[in-house]
Amino acid sequence: MIIDFTGRRVLVTGSTSGIGFAAAQGFLAAGASVVINGRSAQTVADAVTRLGGPTAAVTGFAGDLGTELACSKLIGEHPSFDVIVNNIGVYGPQDFFDIPDGEWDRFFQTNVMSGVRLARAYAPAMVERGWGRIVFISSESALNIPVDMIHYGFTKTAQLAISRGLAKRLAGTGVTVNAVLPGPTLSEGVAGLLQADMDRTGGDLQTVAADFIASHRSSSILQRAATVDEVANMIVYVSSAQASATTGAALRVDGGVVDTIA
Repeated sequence: MIIDFTGRRVLVTGSTSGIGFAAAQGFLAAGASVVINGRSAQTVADAVTRLGGPTAAVTGFAGDLGTELACSKLIGEHPSFDVIVNNIGVYGPQDFFDIPDGEWDRFFQTNVMSGVRLARAYAPAMVERGWGRIVFISSESALNIPVDMIHYGFTKTAQLAISRGLAKRLAGTGVTVNAVLPGPTLSEGVAGLLQADMDRTGGDLQTVAADFIASHRSSSILQRAATVDEVANMIVYVSSAQASATTGAALRVDGGVVDTIA
């Protein structure tokens, strides 16, 4: 299978590191022109450089797409994309009884409304062209709500509802909408969460991540964390022409954490 994005313009939000950065690399390798995104100009510039730019193939947009203002600015500067990957997200453990209203809203605006705004802006032109891909990066936490991150799980479940509903709204147009559900993944963010355990035990990231999975995701069949490239492979595939019959789907890259055959 040869996946070719030549002539396609791709937006990957939250892509200066982790899964988003790996996805941007995958799209570039397949011939796409890619706009990456992060909150600060410096992190965006650094990521563009690491991707070999700035060039006609890779450029960046700095802005917090959890805000309506930044989304509007992005849409003004880049009025058309063939593929949008809604990857921007925030997470972090916090007990339900300690989460204030403002934090619930921050998670919702960043994880959910960013994708809503961008899909609403870019999908109509995709429909006119008869081709397009919208991908929401959800999580196995959408199905397996973490007790220490209920607000995060809530936003990831919301993404599944939106992606499924939007796929039905765009039925027959040539535009597909899907969600990708990573499980524990060796991203920079996860490494940060596990740093205290690495310092305490002296173990490396892979070992500590495997211990975390054994303790907190014991249903994992893979029994290790995924790499960012393993998740990015699914994102690139479902965005390709070869995935034209896949829409309205929740595609798990969770190592079998969610204990279901469906």
